[in-house]
Amino acid sequence: MAKGLQGFSWTMLLLFCAIQELGAWAMHTAVEGPGLGQPGDPALLAGGRVKRGWVWNQFFVVEEYTGTEPLYVGKIHSDSDEGDGSIKYTISGEGAGTIFLIDEITGDIHATERLDREQKTFYTLRAQARDRQTDQLLEPESEFIIKVQDINDSEPRFLEGPYIGSVAELSPIGTSVMQVMASDADDPTYGSSARVVYSVLEGEQHFTVDSKTGVIRTAVADLDRETQDRYEVVIRATDMAGQLGGLSGSTTVTIVVTDVNDNPPRFPQKMYQFSIVETAPVGTAIGRVKAEDSDVGENTDMTYQVKDEEGVEMFKVTTDSNTQEAVISVQKPLDYESKKVHTVVVEALNKFVDPRFVDLGTFRDQTIVRVSVLDVDEPPEFRPPSNLMEVQEDAHVGSVVGIVTALDPDTANHPVRYAIDRSTDTERIFDIDANTGAIVTGKVLDRETAGWHNITVLAMEADNHSQVSRASLRIRILDVNDNPPELATPYEAAVCEDAKPGQLIQTISVVDRDEPQSGHRFYFTLAPEATNNHHFSLLDIKDNTAAVHTQRMGFNRQEQDVYLLPILVVDSGPPALSSTGTLTIRICGCDSNGAIQSCNSTAYVVSATLSPGALIALLVCILILVVLVLLILTLKRHHKSHLTSEDDEDMRDNVIKYNDEGGGEQDTEAYDMSALRSLYDFSEIKGGDGGGGPGEGVPSGNPASELHALPQWVQSPDLDFSVFRDYICKKVEQADEDLSVPPYDSFQTYAFEGSDSPVPSLSSINTWSSGSEQDFSYLGVWGPRFRQLAALYAGRRGEEDSEES
Repeated sequence: MAKGLQGFSWTMLLLFCAIQELGAWAMHTAVEGPGLGQPGDPALLAGGRVKRGWVWNQFFVVEEYTGTEPLYVGKIHSDSDEGDGSIKYTISGEGAGTIFLIDEITGDIHATERLDREQKTFYTLRAQARDRQTDQLLEPESEFIIKVQDINDSEPRFLEGPYIGSVAELSPIGTSVMQVMASDADDPTYGSSARVVYSVLEGEQHFTVDSKTGVIRTAVADLDRETQDRYEVVIRATDMAGQLGGLSGSTTVTIVVTDVNDNPPRFPQKMYQFSIVETAPVGTAIGRVKAEDSDVGENTDMTYQVKDEEGVEMFKVTTDSNTQEAVISVQKPLDYESKKVHTVVVEALNKFVDPRFVDLGTFRDQTIVRVSVLDVDEPPEFRPPSNLMEVQEDAHVGSVVGIVTALDPDTANHPVRYAIDRSTDTERIFDIDANTGAIVTGKVLDRETAGWHNITVLAMEADNHSQVSRASLRIRILDVNDNPPELATPYEAAVCEDAKPGQLIQTISVVDRDEPQSGHRFYFTLAPEATNNHHFSLLDIKDNTAAVHTQRMGFNRQEQDVYLLPILVVDSGPPALSSTGTLTIRICGCDSNGAIQSCNSTAYVVSATLSPGALIALLVCILILVVLVLLILTLKRHHKSHLTSEDDEDMRDNVIKYNDEGGGEQDTEAYDMSALRSLYDFSEIKGGDGGGGPGEGVPSGNPASELHALPQWVQSPDLDFSVFRDYICKKVEQADEDLSVPPYDSFQTYAFEGSDSPVPSLSSINTWSSGSEQDFSYLGVWGPRFRQLAALYAGRRGEEDSEES
């Protein structure tokens, strides 16, 4: 069918070109070239008519020619051509010699290639006529145009696809959705090849398209997003104004149906059931319910509320903005014993309502939520909840302050026991009866020490002490008049010797630790022992103060310089209490203006400057004091030094250190033996037999100052030195293992004792006297270094005594 239409088009175009060619022979158009029609030119004819040169018609060539022979375009001709072939025609310019060829003799132009108007609409060329013999121009060069004749060879195209549009659901008929436009590459100025019309191929049940503008509109008014939210519509564009033989193109338009709030919320169930324990605190979430909404986006946003009065009081409903669920929570404490089941009506409604769809129905829904309260073992409850008690401060120990009452709210109604939290009453001022809850005083009360007491009372089930309730109790101590008034301060006043009668000396005020409800009222009088006083008077000012005035003319401080005025102060009770305070009045010397100069030979005002003599005396006293202090310090230091030198003579603290090692006992020149000899009284040592026993010739007294004979060592084959050898080896081993001790000591071993030593042996390992003759207990008082040695000798002596026995 398409090929038949195309062949028909070619036939019509060829006929059209033939008609044009015949018209070219019938009508000539004069085209002047450069230099034509100049004055004096023999070509000018009579009457001023110009002789024509080039003769041709406008050239057209049909695009997309598919014939086998070159396509004839037209003919160029000069009027000077007599047809004898003496003129040679040539062309130059766009496509000359390639696309367009010219017959040099006849001037016929042919197109040798297939042309496409959509690529190039016309070609500009230049024509020349030359003498074939001389090759000279016979006619001026002239420019001409070959237009490519359009045919309907390009179908309309949708260049802006893919197309996606949207329209709200329930839009009225004719609502504009979007516009599509197709483009045709054919020549819009020639024929109808580029005139495009639009039509709907698929989706015409729901949408239409304007045939000229391409605007897509709704064809129905009941588009429902919840039923179908997307449509695929195929739009066709046809050229040739939709006539037979026109070409067409199509595109698919996706139309999305957007949501409107046309669906109310709906609860999937008409009743929900939840349960919660009665001890759940306020704010505890019970459960969640959700109403469904077929809409999307913000059209599904909902709010929930409680509709019934009982539910509003006991429960609260909030909306979870993320899940659009209703969260039901406890708003007031629950009580299983009062009500076991609560029924709550929850309503859901859309947050945003479109007024266009109000007539569709109410955009809200309700459901019933049934909440079951579960029973738990609860602690006792205090009733009534009053937390204030009062007691007089003079109440006797054991007096009842008040009674607290607590009941078990459970159905079992267990008995309740009471106690006081001792962390709130550490001094045990109050006690409570465990059965009745009566609070009594445990100690004497004193409002002035503590006017309020805050204690915590515990109430617990008798058979389950873990169920405990606490109640804070405030006990106010009521005041009784048990403290007498006292003068505010120990008042002292001064009066001039030349004072006149009635002169104010001092204003007296008092303090009272009590706080009567009607306020303080104090009365002032002179004490009975001052009734015969004629020097001063006391005036009660009636505002809890009193004034003391002079009652005589002048005083003589030489006769009496101090007066003690006893004042009796009485409160208003009940009962009325009183106390006596003393006002000390000093008689002072004053100047002419009444300013006090001195009282009791003590100046009240001292001159700011001192005389030079006074300054010198003051400095001398200070210097003497300094000298005395230095002298005392010097004497103390001297005495301390003397005591230290005496202590240094004690052989227990006199340690002599040598940095060099001696050559044994035969070396008498390595060190001065007199340093060692001076520590002992060698005259006490017995000569010859060496049998001087300890204690002989030594005065009794302080053990630290006793002198003992040093035993000399005599070789005895029957002595066992293993004890001393083990002891010495143990000490050496300890010293070797202790890396923190510097090597101050050196241990020397001698195989023999030196002879002819002027100094007797210092060793006490063996002496001329037997162990029984020696008492080594004195070694213990030499200090801790000798105590273990004394113990060793004492142990050796005990063994000898046992052998002798």
